[in-house]
Amino acid sequence: MTHLDHYRLLGRSGLRVSPIALGTMTFGPDWGWGADTGEARRIFDLYVDRGGNFVDTAVNYTDGASESLVGEFIKDKRDRIVLATKFTMAREPGNPNSGGNHRLNMLRSVEQSLRQLNTDRIDLFYLHGWDMTTQCDEVMRGLDDLVRSGKVDYVGICNTPAWRISQMQTIADLRGWSPFVALQIEYSLVERTVEHELIPMGEALGMGVLPWSPLGGGVLTGKYARSDIADSRDASISPTRKGIIASSGHLNERSIEIADVVCAVAKEVGASPSQVAIAWTLANPAVTSPVMGARTFSQAEDNLGALGVALSPDHFDRLNQASAPDPIFPTRFVGRPMVQQLIFGGASVAVRD
Repeated sequence: MTHLDHYRLLGRSGLRVSPIALGTMTFGPDWGWGADTGEARRIFDLYVDRGGNFVDTAVNYTDGASESLVGEFIKDKRDRIVLATKFTMAREPGNPNSGGNHRLNMLRSVEQSLRQLNTDRIDLFYLHGWDMTTQCDEVMRGLDDLVRSGKVDYVGICNTPAWRISQMQTIADLRGWSPFVALQIEYSLVERTVEHELIPMGEALGMGVLPWSPLGGGVLTGKYARSDIADSRDASISPTRKGIIASSGHLNERSIEIADVVCAVAKEVGASPSQVAIAWTLANPAVTSPVMGARTFSQAEDNLGALGVALSPDHFDRLNQASAPDPIFPTRFVGRPMVQQLIFGGASVAVRD
């Protein structure tokens, strides 16, 4: 059993963070399904009162309301909170330079976040998603300049291909620029493809992994049935949580089958499905802190209970078998017996990952 005040080191840095991060995309009702100010405050206070110190937001969450609420809540305890926010997403519809990874948006986004958060620094600043346009050296030099200016302490990255992150991390290391210390990616029992490249890369290059959506958008809580299966291609942000999950592509038959196994395991260990799903992510040694998002106080309290859930080897086997991703090339090819014979000539050789 662990607790929120049993702190972990974040990647290659010496920064100490709680084993669950408080995600605040649900702070503010501006998108139609978030917590109002009172409920958001109760969630925040619950987290901090139990020793939590790692708070995650973004410049565009609930159109800026999330950062404003977080800034208000941390005002009297700023130095106890590791404050993380993100840039990339467009802040002005129709303005192409209000989004992206380029220096102009990076600097403007930082200034807006500092105003909204009412703080003089950002402890962990993420690139929110790869924009497929900006050059790597522009990104890494811009981030390093922010660190040297004192506006940012550490940098991280989200939602970017492993090969691109590796390229940027190598540039930073070779030039003595600030490296990424955190990798925030979708990771759950319904999204395990990141185990192929992104998670091993994070471990190898000194990035602590922070899974977002460890509940698979809510599918793993068991609240959806086969009659709810839907897929949405709508580009706008849905005003309902079900619509958000349908947009993610996770409201499908396979996800419901995985959720059934999660619910069965939860019943056996006397825990909630949410707790089992989060406990599963926590068991991965590459994971530093799953990012917990909650719309209500009761959801937050339930999710934090994952820190006390113990799963047996049999439970892990069942969960892993139900959710195992298909192998991809070259692992699929190199792992075949014939290829192993060709590589090692029949000798028994200890291997590294």
